[in-house]
Amino acid sequence: LGVVLAAVLPGLLASDLSLGTERLSWVLPPLLLLAATATFSQVSSGSVPLPVTPMPLLQSLRCALNAIAFRRLLTIFIANGIAAALPATLFLFFVADVLGAASAGGALLAVYFVAGAASLPLWVKLSVRFGRVRAWGLAMLLAMLAFAGAGSLGHGDVAGFAVICLASGLALGADLALPAALAADLGERHGQAGTCFGAWNLAAKLNLALAAGLALPLLDSMGYQPGNTEGLGALTFTYALLPLVFKLLAATLLWRWRNSLEIRP
Repeated sequence: LGVVLAAVLPGLLASDLSLGTERLSWVLPPLLLLAATATFSQVSSGSVPLPVTPMPLLQSLRCALNAIAFRRLLTIFIANGIAAALPATLFLFFVADVLGAASAGGALLAVYFVAGAASLPLWVKLSVRFGRVRAWGLAMLLAMLAFAGAGSLGHGDVAGFAVICLASGLALGADLALPAALAADLGERHGQAGTCFGAWNLAAKLNLALAAGLALPLLDSMGYQPGNTEGLGALTFTYALLPLVFKLLAATLLWRWRNSLEIRP
């Protein structure tokens, strides 16, 4: 709900995206206060004893990363995460300069995230029937088809891009649920659930940083400047086609290591 609100409110608050984003900054603090109040009102004041004596941080990380299955899953997660973070970083540039529809950015983002949330039950059912690895691999295939389709779009192709947002949003549902479930199982198997959870979230943030650090300097070196018609081919390549490389790498590794990643009953 928060992500969808952040996507659509700038367009609702003003016709100009920059002004709408500025006004959004006045809406977020009271929403944050409400969310914090709701959260802390549900936190117990009682102390909860730790079941075991915690390890030192570095020792705990070494133990978690010594598990080859978790290292493999983390590698797949980083490759897949960069593939998702690249278009997320460049989404508004692509909509504004390639499609020429800056005002539609919020609605298109809403389609993407709503599709992701709505598809979660479907991916859970598929994972129960076929296994989490196979279900996640199917989602990667769907995302690759969507990215490939985005590479053929041009000015005014908003309807076509909305279909692509819907398809890639459906794939997002699997990314939200299945990799973390696999990581939780592996963490429990090796008695390092908390450490695996921490390393997993660190990798998620690292994906966003790597995507921005890769995409923006690359686009600058290829001559793209926001708001100009030059360098649009470079933007399309970095937004739609470069993620295909990372997604294909992630899918290949997932299939190669499938037998070591999933705990089946």
